[in-house]
Amino acid sequence: MNHSSLLISIALALPACVHAATGDIVMPEQKVIVSALASSYPASSDTAQMLNNLPGYSVAAGGGVSGLPVVNGFADDRLKIRIDGMEITSACANHMNAPLSYMAPAQVQRIRLIAGVTPVSAGGDSIGGTIEVHSDAPVFAAPGAGLLTQGGAGLLGRSVNNSVATNVNASAASETLSIGYSGAYARSRSYEDGHGDKVLGSMVESINQSIVLAARGDGQQLTLRAGIQHIPYQGFPNQYMDMTDNHGQFANLAYQGSFGWGILDARLYWQQTDHEMGFFSSERPGTMPMITHGKNTGYVLAASVPTGVGELRLGHEFHAFRLDDYWPAVPGSMMMGPRTYLNINGGKRDRAVLFGELESRLDALWTSVLGLRGESVRMDAGQVQAYGSGMMNMADAMAAMAFNARSRRQRDTNIDATALARFTPDAASSYEFALARKVRSPNLYERYSWGRGTMAMTMTNWFGDGNGYVGNIDLKPETAYTVAFTAHWHGLGDDGWFVRVNPYFSRVSDYIDADALSTFNPYMQMGAKGNLLRFANHDATLYGLNLSWQAPLAASPRWGKFTATGNAAWTRGKRSDSDGGDLYRMMPFNALLGIEHAIGAWSNRLEAKLVARKDKTDTRRLEPETGGHAIVNLRSQVALNRLASMSFGISNAFNRAYADPLGGVYLSGLQANGGALQPLPAEGRSFDLGLQLKF
Repeated sequence: MNHSSLLISIALALPACVHAATGDIVMPEQKVIVSALASSYPASSDTAQMLNNLPGYSVAAGGGVSGLPVVNGFADDRLKIRIDGMEITSACANHMNAPLSYMAPAQVQRIRLIAGVTPVSAGGDSIGGTIEVHSDAPVFAAPGAGLLTQGGAGLLGRSVNNSVATNVNASAASETLSIGYSGAYARSRSYEDGHGDKVLGSMVESINQSIVLAARGDGQQLTLRAGIQHIPYQGFPNQYMDMTDNHGQFANLAYQGSFGWGILDARLYWQQTDHEMGFFSSERPGTMPMITHGKNTGYVLAASVPTGVGELRLGHEFHAFRLDDYWPAVPGSMMMGPRTYLNINGGKRDRAVLFGELESRLDALWTSVLGLRGESVRMDAGQVQAYGSGMMNMADAMAAMAFNARSRRQRDTNIDATALARFTPDAASSYEFALARKVRSPNLYERYSWGRGTMAMTMTNWFGDGNGYVGNIDLKPETAYTVAFTAHWHGLGDDGWFVRVNPYFSRVSDYIDADALSTFNPYMQMGAKGNLLRFANHDATLYGLNLSWQAPLAASPRWGKFTATGNAAWTRGKRSDSDGGDLYRMMPFNALLGIEHAIGAWSNRLEAKLVARKDKTDTRRLEPETGGHAIVNLRSQVALNRLASMSFGISNAFNRAYADPLGGVYLSGLQANGGALQPLPAEGRSFDLGLQLKF
């Protein structure tokens, strides 16, 4: 499947999906669905937005291509994200270069979300789920067909931010060799909210390019992917800083071989990021350069061995992350000088992994997956220094002395265990049960950010909440115990009705939350308040319910086919120790109601996104309440011929002014206009137009 065709293959983590294509054993909570109208989310250049039509999934606002995924209340680093099998770590104290920002939506062939209970073969060092993104697979010519060439191009424009996104891909292949290229470019200005006001500092420009070389023969295939990314600028209206440059490069070598005993998969990868923060726009002026260098290296060895009742999967992984984060002195500044501020100096985070997983068909009715995963996580960081030792830097200078005086080396031994079972009593129903113990170690910033001055603390913040944070070397890993159940009732055929119900419950020991240390006034605005916080372990409980459904409404040769679709999600998260209180970034009750229509070359969708008032907020982070809202989107798509298609849409058709519950606070607006700190305004009405060509 080529990405220029507007068909997107989405592998869902919706529990209780039944594989529709084959009778093979499929791990619970996995299914591949191909949608002919993959536009039930607003048109966007942000890959994180591609899963927005799934219950329990949402995106915490960041920059234009750097939203942070949230699954059942678990966000960002609590999710394992893999890009073509690579593990990429955010190399930024604000997580501006989150893993999904390294691939444009037009470069995605398949994206898979596994929520809640993740099989151990799908990743560890996470407690909320796994997102796997795959670019176009190498294409080979059929035997005797000669050279195969193909490609495509696309264009997307949006009115709400005057954005333009383009993409192109091309490939050439024989029976045994293949080469392909993919490129994507996106540029947008700051968007307008429902009042028609510009949301300051929300513009972005992004370029992604990659090549793939592959060779195959005798049941074996070797694939080399390499690419570069450049983001010249990206505004973050809910952060104190903007991205002023981001260069990324990667190389990814994969091997798959089929042998008499089973299948061997091997992967070796390298990824490097050079990242800068500062200010680039008159919409938010300032001077404070911050530079980060990050490097990911790793390998994966995995074997799949058929057994008499199913399949045994064994694997070994290694992932190393290196980080240097420093802030050059600003000439003439008494606060930001005279030395370079060393935020993370020689940060190291190494993970060595062994796992085993047995997938079995116990009988005609029962399928199970049992897995065990062990990880050794080693972390360390070098000595640091403040800008200076004068009175304006005294808090940071004293903190640097304390940080340097103690041992910073840490080692965690983490054990994951999962048990999943599916019961299929008949062709119209299935029931799935899942239990898991999942563990995540702290990231480098959670352990090693050390500054205690107000300015230094506010520079560590990937939450968009306007507060400041300091690390804690003694943090323990998070351990989540999760139980989930799914009932799935459905009619026959891909176009039939279905209903899925999925309650879940997670108890998290040593959840990495934060304790308030003191208060401050952001941008020295007396009407605004922020907290200075320290990362700290607390027990927590998360639970909720996901519901999804589909029902055919009518069908006729004259009027086409009408289908009702929808989903709803409810999530709660609370600290369960003596301190109590609600957790941050918990999405309130929300529902997506849609009507789809298809006739001939046309497909259309009308949908309403309903979100309840957010009144359960994290008081420690001063999380703002947001009002309930209803947003209406329209999508239409037509195949002009077998080589060209066009799409049209209206997002937020009634131009509703609202704030996203996960949008954080509007810091760039506070800096420009003063007053009180407000929730970040969401996008207003947008007219979206797209064109796709294949050749």
